[in-house]
Amino acid sequence: MQNQIHELAKTLPPPRKQNTACDACRARKVKCNQLPGQDKCQHCLSKNYPCTHHIQQATTEKKRNAAAAKRPRTLSASSASQPSSSRFGPAEHMGASAHPGTAHAYQSVGSNFPQEAQFPPAHSITVDTQTRDLLTYIFSPPDPSSGSQANGSAIRISGSPSPSAYAEWGPLAHRLNEESFRIEFALDLVEVFFQIVHTRLPLLNPAQFRSRLHYSLYSTGSQNGGTSPSTPGASAVAQQQRARNSTSPLGGQSAQQRPLHPALVATVIAWGAKFSEHPLFVADRHRNGGQSAFAKVLINRARDLAEDMKVHRIPNADHVVVALLIEPLQSQSMEDNAGFHGFWLGSAIRLLLDLQINHKSVMSNIHDPEARGTMIFAWWMACLADAYRSVYYRRKPMLDDDDYDIDFYTVGPVPPDIIESHAPQPSPREQLEFLGYYRAAHALARIARQMSRQLWRPATESDGIPIDVLTNFMTLLNEWRDEHLQHVGVPTNFEAEWDFVSAVTACASDATYHIMWIILCNALDDFGIREVNVARAGTPDATVVQHAQIEEKKRKVMNEALHGALRIAGLAGVLATNGYLRLDCAVMHVSCIQAGMLLARLGRPEVSNCITGLEQYAYAYEECADSAAEIKRVYSLALAGETEMNHMASVMPRPGQGGDALGVFGAAPGGIGAGMGMGMGMGGAGGGGGGNAMNVDFGSF
Repeated sequence: MQNQIHELAKTLPPPRKQNTACDACRARKVKCNQLPGQDKCQHCLSKNYPCTHHIQQATTEKKRNAAAAKRPRTLSASSASQPSSSRFGPAEHMGASAHPGTAHAYQSVGSNFPQEAQFPPAHSITVDTQTRDLLTYIFSPPDPSSGSQANGSAIRISGSPSPSAYAEWGPLAHRLNEESFRIEFALDLVEVFFQIVHTRLPLLNPAQFRSRLHYSLYSTGSQNGGTSPSTPGASAVAQQQRARNSTSPLGGQSAQQRPLHPALVATVIAWGAKFSEHPLFVADRHRNGGQSAFAKVLINRARDLAEDMKVHRIPNADHVVVALLIEPLQSQSMEDNAGFHGFWLGSAIRLLLDLQINHKSVMSNIHDPEARGTMIFAWWMACLADAYRSVYYRRKPMLDDDDYDIDFYTVGPVPPDIIESHAPQPSPREQLEFLGYYRAAHALARIARQMSRQLWRPATESDGIPIDVLTNFMTLLNEWRDEHLQHVGVPTNFEAEWDFVSAVTACASDATYHIMWIILCNALDDFGIREVNVARAGTPDATVVQHAQIEEKKRKVMNEALHGALRIAGLAGVLATNGYLRLDCAVMHVSCIQAGMLLARLGRPEVSNCITGLEQYAYAYEECADSAAEIKRVYSLALAGETEMNHMASVMPRPGQGGDALGVFGAAPGGIGAGMGMGMGMGGAGGGGGGNAMNVDFGSF
């Protein structure tokens, strides 16, 4: 036995080396992954940073010298073994830390390594940085040596860059050198955010955000009641000012005077850049093959700023909102090393748990209705996104059903007199509560959690799905359909007076239900039924006699999955026809990918709708173009007779079967296409007031 264990141990991989992270990854608290044969880790390659190990060397030498000092030596030898005063230790490399509980100063990676002398001196961005100075960093020219990546969020004040420094972003980008243009440009991007993104992710108060932003941009002096933090000693002055303000009954500042969090401003601006049709972005896209290099830099800078201000580590309300907004902003590809897929959603959940927002007793003690509403909505957004992400990407969910006890919003239907009058309309959150979207989404999210915990287990992958587990999921999905789909999905008698937001919300919830059948079908095709797998392996099993019943259940799942894929393709076709998917914040892209891949494997021509939708998505999410190309490849193979079905091959429908599932999406007058066409212009997207729809959930992350 000992010999067997010894032989087995020799085949195991070597243990992971400790404390081998490079200096840049240490500073950013990210995983350092260096592939064999490469001089740099993946993080430094993507950021074009120097991949050095000065901190590791200093730490190793310090330990070595400490061990040597414990051994008896002569006085001269002991003195010679002391480290030189010129060496840098971890404290010197990491810089001065901020006070506990406050946002840390943002420093570029290069500033941690003075011996490299790669980056010029620059002031750090902190919570006290004026918004005008923040815009100077956000809109600073690209660094030629970093491939349009940010150089770290530092404010360059040593002279204005030349117009040629902006040439990479098109002929109009040089105007970003003018402060008046930067302010006007930033305000334009903020409006794009509230017109397009806020209608689906209403985490902010539009009026309050605009008021605070205008005050910080146009008020005289510092936005924090003192000198600018960009000057020496200003940080201490700002802290003293905040201490004085905290002693006053109203905190020394009104709601409109409180400065906005720099990472929040940067994230909102980056969202606006993703969908903006400003001439600067039009010229940039024309120069860079349809993709905006400038928008990519703004996204990277917003994320880097949030990372180094410790947004993911310090629990407060602003950090929760920033994390939830960054997650769908970045690349949605799991293979994108620079995407940090799922990181910010996980961070938001951890922050919410640290704040105990999942406790009803804590939420009831938040007296400000706006703050309480934001935190409740943030919780449900994170809760639902976690459940759907787990089932979409075959991951274990972070939350379970017993991790929270807070209630949904409880409001009644909007009175007719309010609808007909000019009185203030209910918020997007309240409107969808009485329509049942919260409860329907939560019920489906609970099913998604159960599917994730049962389907994505190693035992299921190796043995197959037990027939009783499959039967349970089929029952749960059918019950959800009977109870909720008629209320929150796209009805067969689509009303022409439906507006834009009602249409897109119904399409999203409709697609989220149908994608569950596609996911279940894919799991069956990959893993098979456990009882059948056991019988094929030659092990006696009494359930073999149920072969006919098992095949019938597989056929039922396949039919439901095909029907769902056809319905999603129809929805994608309608939305793409109206140009909506070009301006969608990652709500239905997973549905389009999953449905398109199934239709491609089956050789169905309706796959063209999903391909068109994903190509339209590529306007804002470049990785969707790769998904569209892969679906085309699989479809070509299917037409050539090269099927990719495994365990579900026995129930795969033949060409010509199941072609009537799209009857509701036909071009007949009064059908869904005609009804949507009347309300899908962007003028109905809720600009100004923040809109009146909310896709809290569905495939956003």
